[in-house]
Amino acid sequence: MANKRNKVKFGLSNVHWAKITQWGADADGTPTVPVYGESMRLPGAVSLSIDANGENENFYADDSVYYVINNNSGYEGDLEVALVTTEFATEILGEILDNNGVLVEKNTAEPSQFALMFEFSGDKHKIRHVLYCCTASRPATEGQTKEDSTEVKTETLTLTASALPTGLVKAKTCEATDESTYNNWYKMPYNPDTTAKTTTTKASS
Repeated sequence: MANKRNKVKFGLSNVHWAKITQWGADADGTPTVPVYGESMRLPGAVSLSIDANGENENFYADDSVYYVINNNSGYEGDLEVALVTTEFATEILGEILDNNGVLVEKNTAEPSQFALMFEFSGDKHKIRHVLYCCTASRPATEGQTKEDSTEVKTETLTLTASALPTGLVKAKTCEATDESTYNNWYKMPYNPDTTAKTTTTKASS
């Protein structure tokens, strides 16, 4: 990716999701990292609005702020789409597709966790995001009679994005993101590389 910084962002497109199919575990059986299924597109993205959860708390000592406690509780908000796809309804919301091709919702349905990927446009390049561990609530059922003009009714999913056991909450691309990582963003949720970079120096002659 070219090292050009965006001045503004706008739009919303390329919404994808990847279901968490199972969890890795440490020696004590505590969940550690998720295993994601196939990345699927959720077409018809209209808007996304998520707010950060958790506020910093000040610890006072010696008559001053001695330490600031960072409480990152993830995000909450809404994703508005034209229509929720059958795949999302069955794989994530827990609905059942019966033998006659009818979607059935039961009160025992268990929603699944998933990663959510999406992008905002910018004046220089598109910014791609991933939320690593999301849950979604059922959308409302809404409609109205057709009048002189047709008003499209959308569906809104209420999202909760929490941290993985490793602490990961969210990642996004920027002007420093390498081209391969950027181009493969939607194949699977990005796995951060936080190893220290090594540099080599030439010996002076």
